[in-house]
Amino acid sequence: GAMLSGELALRHGHKGLPEDTISITLKGTAGQSFGAFIAAGISLTLIGEANDYVGKGLSGGRLVVRPPKESAITPEKSIIVGNTVLYGAISGECYFHGVAGERFAVRNSGAIAVVEGCGDHGCEYMTGGVVVVIGNTGRNFAAGMSGGIAYVLDEDNTFEQRCNLSMVDLEPIESEDQSLEKMAHQGGDLESHGLVDLACNMDRFDEERLRQLIENHVHYTNSGRARHILDTWDDMVTKFVKVMPVEYRRALQEMEQTETRMDMSLDLRGSK
Repeated sequence: GAMLSGELALRHGHKGLPEDTISITLKGTAGQSFGAFIAAGISLTLIGEANDYVGKGLSGGRLVVRPPKESAITPEKSIIVGNTVLYGAISGECYFHGVAGERFAVRNSGAIAVVEGCGDHGCEYMTGGVVVVIGNTGRNFAAGMSGGIAYVLDEDNTFEQRCNLSMVDLEPIESEDQSLEKMAHQGGDLESHGLVDLACNMDRFDEERLRQLIENHVHYTNSGRARHILDTWDDMVTKFVKVMPVEYRRALQEMEQTETRMDMSLDLRGSK
């Protein structure tokens, strides 16, 4: 992955290529640093499992790791990628049909990921991006997490005990109606406003963003667990918790207030 992305960068620069221009499917067990530095336009699908540092430095590409159809494992109870996955990732997306090891998404600064469980120290020192965990986490989740957001399925109401709350708050998932109310819209739904930008408006559109990512997970991995969540959405969405860094929320709110003041100023100038 790194050699291919390096060649692509030499020819096309950091912007890479259009989505899925290069699509590769592999089978078996990958070693260390599978899919490291994958550039935009490259999609790697591994039918099997991988070791540590999967997606290290991810730079716009897509990674999918899923077990073979004939596998007898229970994905949400089985490790499919190792430790320190997505270390230092800056953009791109990953879908893992199974559990990740320790330090999942450590220092992630912009990638999007869905995983069916993770070990200790998940989202450690994370500064950006979106992580969805549709299974159990280990202890010390979100230690040093200063940016980005995470959605964690907390079916047994024990996640708070495993989360490091020194820099983050835990919140319920904001519904579509609540998002629209914040936007001062009356009625309707978000379809009329276009699809939610997964990496924007991080303090809004929680339910839409979460559902969209889980739908993507089903599309790329055919996850039975993710499909069950979608089939029982009204009940399951209430069992998710949003992990929101305190200072990150404050920064987003300040940016929003600044943009609102600028818009009002432009409106006043236009009315003169």
